[in-house]
Amino acid sequence: MKELTKGYPAKVILLFAFPLIASFIFQQLYNMIDAKIVSAYVGTNAFAAIGATAVISNTIVGFINGLTQGFAIPVANSFGAQNFKQIRRFVAGAVILTFFTAVILTVISEIFIKDILIALNTTDDIMDYAVSYVRIILVGIIFTAVYNFCTNMLRAIGDSKTPLYCLIISVVLNIFLDLLFVKGFSWGIEGAAYATIISQAVAGFSCLFYMVYKYKDILPKREDFAVTGKEYSNLITTGLAMGLMSCIVNIGTVILQGAINGLGTSIITAHTAARRLFDILTIFLYSIGIAMTTYVSQNMGAGEIKRIKQGIWQAHIIVTVITTVLVVICFTLGRFIVEWITSTDSPDIVDPAVMYMRISVLFFYVLGPLFVMRCSLQGMGHKVMPVVSSISEMLIKILSVIFLVPRFAYKGVAFTEPISWVVMAVILWIAYFMALPGLAAKEDIKAS
Repeated sequence: MKELTKGYPAKVILLFAFPLIASFIFQQLYNMIDAKIVSAYVGTNAFAAIGATAVISNTIVGFINGLTQGFAIPVANSFGAQNFKQIRRFVAGAVILTFFTAVILTVISEIFIKDILIALNTTDDIMDYAVSYVRIILVGIIFTAVYNFCTNMLRAIGDSKTPLYCLIISVVLNIFLDLLFVKGFSWGIEGAAYATIISQAVAGFSCLFYMVYKYKDILPKREDFAVTGKEYSNLITTGLAMGLMSCIVNIGTVILQGAINGLGTSIITAHTAARRLFDILTIFLYSIGIAMTTYVSQNMGAGEIKRIKQGIWQAHIIVTVITTVLVVICFTLGRFIVEWITSTDSPDIVDPAVMYMRISVLFFYVLGPLFVMRCSLQGMGHKVMPVVSSISEMLIKILSVIFLVPRFAYKGVAFTEPISWVVMAVILWIAYFMALPGLAAKEDIKAS
């Protein structure tokens, strides 16, 4: 356990964020290696199929991760106040809610997955691959839920290292199983899917077993499962706010993916490669944002309002420096990485992917502060405005499908998210400045 309520804010935030960055990098490196293995041993159509289904699985996983991140906010508040009885009750309620959510999502997604792929204009040449792959992946939702639940509970009490260690074990296993199933056993794209859900199960249960062994103080006892309506309301509202925010963003991405699918298999492949690189680069910014959720939540619980303000401004400096480094990396190494991921130097694939990344990374100067503000507001308990900002992103993606993509093709896709980031950042900054009087009042109360 680690309290984020003491020490120089920037140092505390960075030390907490480093394991998060490493965790996300390992996950994304696995995704890249997984894509490389599939493109090399199964083919570019199978690679494109993984990209075409990624928005679906990401929407579901994103909702679960957002939900459990939301559940972790009351836990972090209680930890900041050192109220362990309250922590156990929140953990108990979160266990119940996470389990039932995972079961419901698995059943619904398995029933409607092919209809969703058809609605997304998935091309005939990759449809069979897509259905085979994603149906297996969806079976593993419960394992993903276990890992995300444990990860977010541990981060709420200041432990960002244990999820990293569990993930490293999972990633190494996943790569080994990928090679064994895809190359060794020639199971094709299904082999990659089986490797993924097995490794997810290992990550989830290893994290769970460690939490049971190490952190008995936060484990709910039988009486702690008598969660009150008020406590469930707190969990559900914070969980749904973050889960829906992620889901709304991904719904917009799913709609945009439908337009991308209509541009042909080469563009689908290019976009899949570009998003792999995009996901790795945004890890550094996103991790600072996630760290801010825990940092702000704990300090809110401890009544350290001044530290919250200091941390937010110092986090802005951090993400600006990071973005400058990422711009240099993308413009110098982006083409090489895209060619490696796709196993091709075809201009029809590589050029659109490089264009997408170069446009996106320049707007990271907006995306980084956006992550900081959104996660900080969530840590303060603001549930509405982050969701409103996400709704604006979804609407912009819908408008892009209607107006930008038909006119500008893939270049319209490349400019869609940067436009949405600018709009979202403005909304969140307005929300923060509106919240300042309330923070000042709490600061005055503590001072008196």
